[in-house]
Amino acid sequence: MTIEMAKSLSGHDKEQFYVVLHEDGEFVYLVNGVNRTLEKPKKKNRKHIQIIKKLPGEIIECLSKGVTDTAVKRAVKLYEQNM
Repeated sequence: MTIEMAKSLSGHDKEQFYVVLHEDGEFVYLVNGVNRTLEKPKKKNRKHIQIIKKLPGEIIECLSKGVTDTAVKRAVKLYEQNM
């Protein structure tokens, strides 16, 4: 599984960061661990997000152990702090 993060470019969640749960054609399913959990991911058109290419090692390490709501929440928070 590839670990990807994305930034929302449009919509009411503009400028929010998410972890890409999975892809389905032109749509992606995004989670942030708070209001978008693994049970209720956000379906968003691929052209309305920007994939983040270079992730810090601590984020990859955090998510490589297993994707849980807590791990996703921590990864998003770490990325926002590193910006």
